Amino acid sequence: MMTIFRITCITVLIAAMGTGCRPAELQRKSEETTLSTTTNTSTMITQKISPCLWVEKDAKAVVDYYLSVFKDGKLKEYHRYPNPPEAIEMGGLEYFETALMEIAGMEFQILAAGPYFTFNESISFVINCADQAEVDYYWNALTAEGEESNCGWLKDKYGLSWQVVPVAYYALINSDDPAVREKAMQGTMKQKKIILNELR
Repeated sequence: MMTIFRITCITVLIAAMGTGCRPAELQRKSEETTLSTTTNTSTMITQKISPCLWVEKDAKAVVDYYLSVFKDGKLKEYHRYPNPPEAIEMGGLEYFETALMEIAGMEFQILAAGPYFTFNESISFVINCADQAEVDYYWNALTAEGEESNCGWLKDKYGLSWQVVPVAYYALINSDDPAVREKAMQGTMKQKKIILNELR
């Protein structure tokens, strides 16, 4: 598995470089499957650090799922590359895909390269919500094909962990009043989705 991982990662790094740095055949095959609306790679990178999510397959479907939840999002780039022969011989896919999406103003890279890794709770993304209605929206949208957890945590359909938190919650758990803090903390432990009115 680690050998496939190394081969795929090296190929991904080559693919992520500027067009002039790609091997000619890889460049040609990538351009055949690149969205016509994408812009030059050198002008697209706007974040110093971009999360990269490894999924099993179908990067476009993954992006479509998140864009259905985060309505202001967009697909910025998509590529499909042939896997190196060495990776295929060791059970890798014939092709792997990369995509770049933007949701809630943040860029995420998607790498669809085989069923070798899964998400767990050691990494999660916090959605800071303006009010309870926004909490309800994201909670319902992400758990519809996912899984509820506790204390405002959930997993989406791909197993990625999210924390859905109303911004007013922070004032409660950081209050100068110990009684307010204690009620909020103890109440949170009993909840799945955070319901702010029950914590005040």
